Amino acid sequence: MNLFLLIFTVIISFIVVRIGAIAFHLTGINWAQAKFQSLSCFTGTGFTTKEAELITGNPRRRRIATVLMILGNAGLVTMIAAFANSIRPGLIMSRFSIPFLHSVIPSGLIPFANLMIIIIAVFVIYKIFTNARFSKKLTDILRKKIVEKEIVSPTTFEELLLAANGYGVSQVEIYENFPLLDKTLRESGLRKLDIMVLAVEKEGTLVPNPPPDTKILLGDKLICFGKLINMRKELKVAPG
Repeated sequence: MNLFLLIFTVIISFIVVRIGAIAFHLTGINWAQAKFQSLSCFTGTGFTTKEAELITGNPRRRRIATVLMILGNAGLVTMIAAFANSIRPGLIMSRFSIPFLHSVIPSGLIPFANLMIIIIAVFVIYKIFTNARFSKKLTDILRKKIVEKEIVSPTTFEELLLAANGYGVSQVEIYENFPLLDKTLRESGLRKLDIMVLAVEKEGTLVPNPPPDTKILLGDKLICFGKLINMRKELKVAPG
């Protein structure tokens, strides 16, 4: 029973970490950072000061991180207890009715046999969950469920890079009710907010260093550099 509990806990841990990554990604963190942050929170290994700002500076991310930490601690305790019980002599092998089993494997080696079963099971689970095709399919299914049930609402604002002193690079997608829609970059007033537009993506075409008279249209994507707290306040507005 303890062996099955251990394997079940490992499987659930992989799924929870993936759900956490999806949740972080939906709040605007890029996918690579979202996966790392989710694993860091779940395992309690922490992250660098710069990356911590991505979490602590956003209420939704703080809630996600808190849940991951609680589940991670609970999962760790469960795995340790299940593992300790799983390698007790006779716990697994003695339950199999294979003739002459104990004449082949001495009772003193049974804990090592149990350990080998655990290692193989964890390795197989790891290979399955890190398989690109399986991982993508699982991610798509979980993402769809999370969005459908409105557990975490997707955002049009994505933080791409965190620099020093609270500055960073972010991408924002222009939607129907965006406050800067149909304004030029000059009219947007972003410069006064210490936000610089590095590039504008229009219909799949990237326009680097756009001129001040560039008009912000529906479906455009602005790649901006500036104070993250200002960009979150001025650009991260949920679609209505």
